[in-house]
Amino acid sequence: MRALKVLLVLVVIFGGLFVAADRFAVNFAEGKAADKLRSMQGITSTPDVSIKGFPFLTQVAGRNLQEVDADLDHLAAKSEGRTLTLKHLSAKFYDVALTSDYSSIESAGSATATAEISFADLTNAAGGGVKISYGGEKNGRAQVKISPNVPILSSLDVTGSIDIIHGDTVQVRADGIPAMCRAIPGCERSVRAQTDHGWKLDQLPGNLKLEKVTTTAQGITVTASGSNVKLTG
Repeated sequence: MRALKVLLVLVVIFGGLFVAADRFAVNFAEGKAADKLRSMQGITSTPDVSIKGFPFLTQVAGRNLQEVDADLDHLAAKSEGRTLTLKHLSAKFYDVALTSDYSSIESAGSATATAEISFADLTNAAGGGVKISYGGEKNGRAQVKISPNVPILSSLDVTGSIDIIHGDTVQVRADGIPAMCRAIPGCERSVRAQTDHGWKLDQLPGNLKLEKVTTTAQGITVTASGSNVKLTG
């Protein structure tokens, strides 16, 4: 009986040490992964990385992690001299493979991401005094209101929509130009130069493919996904 008690105590002690070592290892790995993401172009804050699954050391031994989550703030996307800031990006990578030397993440079997962009950031990205805000719903579809800066008109608001094109670009486009503007030579061209913009989000981790954009009163949410995602290079 005494030997059994001693054995149980040893199991508890060594089990606790294993858990402690496992948590230390996963915290170290999360820090290394965050450093790597932080070095990516367009990222201006330190990402929060979380490696799921227990035990971590067993996953490392098999060079495969169940899930790695990353949260990033203020990711910058640049296009045609304009910068669009993503307020927040959450990404989840599943079935993650490590490199042969265990020093880095190599690929993921699949991945999903959600990016939040505020109307204030859309307005800043449009530039030139253009304002982009929520425009309510029409025929069950959310719209945006675009207020361009046109000197020949005292005020002009147009409704527009935000869509995903080519799987990598968020596009803002006016649905139509008012007749009073179309009647003035060069007005429609001037207005569309301010209302119609596209931002290529090619800096998402793993170059995920954009799938859907949802417009709400607070801003827009972009979802993306991918399979066989390469995370090195």
